[in-house]
Amino acid sequence: MLIPIGTAIGLLVLFVASGFRIVREFERGVVLRLGSYTGEPRGPGLIWIIPVIDRMFKVDLRVVARDVPPQDVITRDNVSVKVNAVIYFRVVKPDLAVLKVENYLYATSQYAQTTLRAILGQVELDDLLSERDRINQQLQEVIDRHTDPWGVKVTSVEVKHVDLPSEMQRAMARQAEAERYRRAKVIAAEGEFQAADRLSDAAQIIASAPGAITLRYLQTLQEIAVENNSTTVFPIPIDLLQGMQKLTGASAETPPVDPEEAKRMKEEARRASAAVREQARDDAGSAPALPGGPVVAPADGKEPTSSSEDGEPS
Repeated sequence: MLIPIGTAIGLLVLFVASGFRIVREFERGVVLRLGSYTGEPRGPGLIWIIPVIDRMFKVDLRVVARDVPPQDVITRDNVSVKVNAVIYFRVVKPDLAVLKVENYLYATSQYAQTTLRAILGQVELDDLLSERDRINQQLQEVIDRHTDPWGVKVTSVEVKHVDLPSEMQRAMARQAEAERYRRAKVIAAEGEFQAADRLSDAAQIIASAPGAITLRYLQTLQEIAVENNSTTVFPIPIDLLQGMQKLTGASAETPPVDPEEAKRMKEEARRASAAVREQARDDAGSAPALPGGPVVAPADGKEPTSSSEDGEPS
């Protein structure tokens, strides 16, 4: 009788010992008794379940990082690119992760792939390259909204790499080169504008002080003389040039003519010319014609004389 009792006690101890489970700090245990959920998740620490009747599923609560495989995406401006990403998520409700989805790791990864294709297909290539933060935030919000019923919290989604076609890379390189060339021209133009502004100020200062231009002229001669060159400079006094300029300007200036005055003078000249011609015709008609030649009217008022054929006066 002692042996069967000892055997029974040993089997009982083994049965009880087989129900102990150790749940680590970053894990929680979801216990199903005869297929039904018993209530709150178990753990961490040492817990006991009824062997054979209870079954426990351990769920890791740590953040999981999963790579999203490269996806072929056609952007909004019809550019074909290949994009991959990484998703970070963790389980916040272990019971839902066990009861609501068969494999929350696989389900979250697959939904991240489809969402990545859908969201990136709605943006243009320039936005995809320049507005990564906004796109990552949008991906995180969409995926987290759909995984929340599974007890999974998506903490972050990051687009890692955008693989562009070689033709698009060359086109973007040409665009960047043209943009830098444009900036260089704008900077050069701004430099010319500032230099012109400063030169205008310098010209006003020199104009206010007549001796300043002479000093600048002598400084230029000094700079030319210091350099090792074969240039011969013949200085001309500035005063002489200014005097010649004043003379040239004075001779070139003509008083303005009033159009009405010019018209009146022209009309008087025309009338005088017509009067002279009329007087000449009247004098020619009143003189008597003498035989032997034409009549010559002397200018001193003497009697007109006629000339014969032999040239002697009559």
